[in-house]
Amino acid sequence: MDISEKIKELRKKTGLSQSKFSAKFGIPVRTLQQWEQGISAPPEYLVRMMAYIMQLEEDVQINDEEPIRGKHADGK
Repeated sequence: MDISEKIKELRKKTGLSQSKFSAKFGIPVRTLQQWEQGISAPPEYLVRMMAYIMQLEEDVQINDEEPIRGKHADGK
């Protein structure tokens, strides 16, 4: 699953509309739509913020670098 699919899945799991989800992170709805469609990717700091705020259970891979660890990485 790539980052665009993970973002879309995360948003749907939270039950938030694109408008509410994008407002939560201070981004335009169009930007979120582009991320979900795989047209562009979010900056790493926003992925980290999403992982922290939404308490992701799994690691998130943005690119070929080290994945951002979800909450299971530290046992919390």
